[in-house]
Amino acid sequence: MASYRFCRTDDVALLVDALNRCWSPYFPDEPAMTPATFKRSIRDLQVWCSSCMVAFAGSDPIGVLIGAKRPSGTLVHKIAVHPDHRRQGHGRHLLASLGSKLAILGPPRIIAEVPETLAPACALFGAGGYIQETLLTDYVFSSPEDFVPRTPLHARSRGPHAPLRSREEDDARAVTGAPQAGGAKPPGPEMSGFVIPVTIDDLAANGLLEEARPEVCWERSVETLTARKNDIAGLAVVSDDRIEAYLLYVKPGVGPEENAGNAEAGPRASPPPAAIVSLRPLIEDGGARLEHLLSRLRAQGMMTLRFPKVHPAEIPKEFLETLGFRPAGGHLLYAARARAE
Repeated sequence: MASYRFCRTDDVALLVDALNRCWSPYFPDEPAMTPATFKRSIRDLQVWCSSCMVAFAGSDPIGVLIGAKRPSGTLVHKIAVHPDHRRQGHGRHLLASLGSKLAILGPPRIIAEVPETLAPACALFGAGGYIQETLLTDYVFSSPEDFVPRTPLHARSRGPHAPLRSREEDDARAVTGAPQAGGAKPPGPEMSGFVIPVTIDDLAANGLLEEARPEVCWERSVETLTARKNDIAGLAVVSDDRIEAYLLYVKPGVGPEENAGNAEAGPRASPPPAAIVSLRPLIEDGGARLEHLLSRLRAQGMMTLRFPKVHPAEIPKEFLETLGFRPAGGHLLYAARARAE
């Protein structure tokens, strides 16, 4: 007979053991969970032990649910059932128990960001009454060639025969408006300003974090960016009186290994070594300033960039493709309202 219970703040060791027993068999290439890594997820993602649950067969964990909670809602960050105990209703019981608890204590909104390739996990949430709200698209920029065939938005506005500048030749001139070879100015809107490092605190001081669009995935929300600010670097194009565009990124090898998605089964490819966590143009320039900032990352050797879980209302797909990003998979955003069962 299986038993289930919610966890307490002193159950970190139990949750670590449950994840290594139940989650790790499906993701053997991921490092084992440790207490330090789990505690970091508490800080970075607002995982609450009281929103986590373990299923037992005797004294052995056979299922685990990891929940993260904010005033806006609760994220089912991970859910897994040991391979020997699948298809016995444990996953559905874990979800239903969380919903019953949140129906009383709140917040009522529950979400999950599930890799679209993980059919068992998608079926689990669908059977549990969750509705698919949208697709969060994973984008990858992996080669300078991604830039060559694309027509910048500002060039499109000038007509089909507008000249295209070479990003490799003039990206150092584009921001300052300096002449190109032969004395020509770069096409497109006039740009002036400087590229400077920028931090989370800089953006907060300028009111830009509060102005950021709310339609972002959990791991790139303002709360997580603020918690991980020491891991995050950034570049911005600035004028004398404002920030005109910025991007934030996690350097290769910095920060914890993030385990995206929820699954009862299925492998996942290893993430690229660098990740964009936010990019935003603050003036209309067809993406020219962001193109320049991306070229700076390439100059630092970051040739592969991953921009995960982009909500369709966050940044238009056409804009990202113009910058050189291409879709490379996605996560289904499931949502439900907590109800007692």
